Amino acid sequence: MSTAAGEDERPADCPPSECARRLLETVRADEDPTPYRRRLATYGGGDLDRLREDRAVALAAWTNLYNAGTQLLLDERPALYDSRLRFLRFFRADCLTVAGTPLSLNDVEHGLLRGRSAVGLGYLPRLRVGEFERRHRLDELDPRVHFALNCGAGSCPAIRSYHHERIDDQLDLATRTYLSNTVTYDAETAVARVPRLFLWYRGDFGGGDGVRDLLRRYDAVPENATPRLKHRGWDWSRQAAKFVD
Repeated sequence: MSTAAGEDERPADCPPSECARRLLETVRADEDPTPYRRRLATYGGGDLDRLREDRAVALAAWTNLYNAGTQLLLDERPALYDSRLRFLRFFRADCLTVAGTPLSLNDVEHGLLRGRSAVGLGYLPRLRVGEFERRHRLDELDPRVHFALNCGAGSCPAIRSYHHERIDDQLDLATRTYLSNTVTYDAETAVARVPRLFLWYRGDFGGGDGVRDLLRRYDAVPENATPRLKHRGWDWSRQAAKFVD
């Protein structure tokens, strides 16, 4: 971890995007996250203006907050994840408060980053949108976030600390790395076995053709391939602290 509370900038001096990154780094270092959690909670509405005005800043901040929130929930309330009602209890539980607004993992992923329903294969709008979400959600979905968000499952991507100055390069690296580790292609049968994310969020990628375009773009299948897609199972076993080395 590069900084801790009290080094360089105190939490009180941190802009929200920096506070989000430092919270994640503090969690990774197994240090006390309380100062950064408190600072996030006490921002005023105007403090978040840059998140609304700069896509890269918002993308990095919300991605880091999602991953930090996951790790905090796994550490503090692991029974929620282990429950058979995981999707009702873990993903809907408040994990962080930002500018006085409690947020769940669903709020961050599906509300602020995707702006789409958690169900419906990525084709349905999110219902019952609150004022905070309406004000701060990204205008445009970047499907590469699916290879950056870690919900604690064994099949999830590894966690990186994202910086807004190089977020696009980092998301490209995260996408390429995850696909390299999870996609296989059989040239004889023209079948690509792909992560189940491509089924759950098919619409986020632009349907089957969009998925194939992405696989070709990141060299997961040959440039001239038009494979049939088969979706792998998902390992839901709890795996905390899956950080990139």
